[in-house]
Amino acid sequence: MRVHIISDMEGVSGIVRGRQTLGGAPMYDEGRELYTEEINAAVRGAKAAGATEIVVMDCHGAGGEWSFNSLVPDLLHPDCEFVVQEDWTEYTAFLEEGCDAALLVGMHAMAGAGRGGMNHTVSGQDYYNLRFNETLVGETGIHAALCGTWGCPVLLVTGDDVACEEGKTLVGGGLTTVAVKKGLGATSARQIPPVRARELIEAGARTALSDLKAVDPWSPGSPCEITVEFKHTLAVDKLRFRPGVERVDDRTISVTAETWWEAWKTFYF
Repeated sequence: MRVHIISDMEGVSGIVRGRQTLGGAPMYDEGRELYTEEINAAVRGAKAAGATEIVVMDCHGAGGEWSFNSLVPDLLHPDCEFVVQEDWTEYTAFLEEGCDAALLVGMHAMAGAGRGGMNHTVSGQDYYNLRFNETLVGETGIHAALCGTWGCPVLLVTGDDVACEEGKTLVGGGLTTVAVKKGLGATSARQIPPVRARELIEAGARTALSDLKAVDPWSPGSPCEITVEFKHTLAVDKLRFRPGVERVDDRTISVTAETWWEAWKTFYF
């Protein structure tokens, strides 16, 4: 069984403030350790469920040389391999080779989700609303569509309770979720201590992988229209002349292609 662990930092127990996730900030090193240990918990659970190959993809943009490079290599579980990528969502080789399941660890809620801790969609890009064929999505939806492009189901989401509920709403009730904290606002949460959170994640990964058919691979449909409403006009100004991009209004673009992946590549990279 080949398992892809896709991770982000904001949904980790013990992390509630943005500067804990910012490369070089005073509390970032502590955040990196908390982050790595939740990944390790998912690896242990996957191994216990029978995984023979586990690839971890860090999807946290911490800024500078830390972007997609926030895991602490010396602390990482030896039974996995890990990817450092240049741009978010660019690494697809493991999915293309054939992957049985994806586990999303440390997820946060989409932009505008009231209680969602550090809620946002694609940090640094000023997304206000992102839709795939009219379905409003956050980063969990992006990962689900990426994995679904190659027939890989997302079977686990961990993070705060808002992110977990977002996952279930998107891919279905068969999704296993582990809420390691309850969102109280953008920078506050009631949290489960990290040691116990890791135990829950390990058990959740094992449970999720016990039934590879619990959730179907997610697809927004074909053809696929991606609509991005930005907070400001600058991003649209920069994208408006790119082939395949339609400017809908001052803050919104639309891209349509036969598949989600083709539409995504048209404007994202």
